[in-house]
Amino acid sequence: MTQPKSASKAVIEPVSLGLYDADLAGFSAAIGASFARYGFAVVADHDLERDLVEGAVARTKAFFALPEAVKRKYHQAGGGGARGYTPFGIETAKGADHFDLKEFWHMGRDLAEGHPYGAHMPPNVWPAEIEGFEAYVGGLYRALDQLGLKILRAIALNLGLPLTFFDEKVALGNSVLRLLHYPPVPAEATGVRAGAHEDINVITLLLGAEEAGLEVLDRDGAWLPIQPPPGAVVCNIGDMLQRLTNHVLPSTTHRVVNPPPERRGHARYSTPFFLHFAPDYKIETLASCVSAENPARYDPITAQDFLMQRLAEIKLA
Repeated sequence: MTQPKSASKAVIEPVSLGLYDADLAGFSAAIGASFARYGFAVVADHDLERDLVEGAVARTKAFFALPEAVKRKYHQAGGGGARGYTPFGIETAKGADHFDLKEFWHMGRDLAEGHPYGAHMPPNVWPAEIEGFEAYVGGLYRALDQLGLKILRAIALNLGLPLTFFDEKVALGNSVLRLLHYPPVPAEATGVRAGAHEDINVITLLLGAEEAGLEVLDRDGAWLPIQPPPGAVVCNIGDMLQRLTNHVLPSTTHRVVNPPPERRGHARYSTPFFLHFAPDYKIETLASCVSAENPARYDPITAQDFLMQRLAEIKLA
């Protein structure tokens, strides 16, 4: 098997969110071109409140610093990692021989009691040991949910769809905010922080991490390091949107590599927001994305069925 080259010289140019209100068509064209080329885009000048982001990150670090026995109180066995704590050594990239070197916390959408989606979207749990955790992490979830909707509207416009095409489909989507902790990596470690994979969902929004390591597999077969400028969000296409658009928007393989020797003793934290469709939404290829040159590749499937298939593949279900 041919191994990917070590590095790509390509650069993903940031697109300013300020362009969204000033020139939505221009923003849509710019971000659409980046997604079509890389499956990724870098959105600069986002409107997430700095205090909210910093407060959520501080509480993330405080939680992962708790004793292992305390953290494991919030592990919900059999829940597919949907809520609460998932310990180190569980999630494994599809086809990988070794688990990822990470632990994480998940929160999802709050639903009214008795809501029919409750069977797929359980109530959130919150660590009592960390003051303000629910307020800051929950606030970040809601802010990223709104930012994701803006980006989906730009994507809809770029695809020639009505501006609000995605609104109803994600309004009660099974979206998840993941608080990720990659501990220091010993020299003899087996595996990597996150093996090469594609995301399951519609789009992912990722706040910049303090430590480097995120890489994207470029079309030239080389790994492209993603180093967003301060105040930027990395956004990528997930498999659900790739499926809906028949690969017009590609879900690109990416990974988080282990640090160089001089940074092995440093932990890495990141906060991806996985934006999902509602569980019962049927992912059916858009007719506008099918042609003689790009024939339809997929049969329809509900978002929930697709999610469960993929969670099984990465050993979370």
